[in-house]
Amino acid sequence: MAQGDYIELHQKRHGKRLDHEERERKKEARKGHKRAEYAGKVRGLRAKMYNKQRYAEKAEMKKTIKQHSERLNKHKAEEAPQEKDAVPAYLLDREGMSHAKVLSNSIKQKRKEKAGKWNVPIPKVRPVAEDEVFKVVASGKRKKKQWKRMVNKVSFVG
Repeated sequence: MAQGDYIELHQKRHGKRLDHEERERKKEARKGHKRAEYAGKVRGLRAKMYNKQRYAEKAEMKKTIKQHSERLNKHKAEEAPQEKDAVPAYLLDREGMSHAKVLSNSIKQKRKEKAGKWNVPIPKVRPVAEDEVFKVVASGKRKKKQWKRMVNKVSFVG
């Protein structure tokens, strides 16, 4: 086991705090304030580097927002070949798929593939009897005392 994995090991054995999600949400909400405060305090070359990094992040965010807003546009596709033949009325609104729609679908598909990569089937957890998990250990000089229990079957939940 790697040296720094003690947190994961503890969470595996004992689970997370009951308010873990709430604490994480609040921590994430405070992160923006912390970064802004640091951006105001930092000086010199470090400030230049930090602001360059933040600018790059903002530009990336604007690009993704633009891509998502483009999928909602209603313009018809220019890529569709123009036909000279008469088209029935029920086919008029079907003038081919817009470029934005194709872009949006490809982004969604990539996201699904990425999400599907890490999905692991979780086995059903059944209740286990106490005598199945613990083995009675006889102790004392005459092996008469039988209050000790030893784990002989471990099942992790979480």
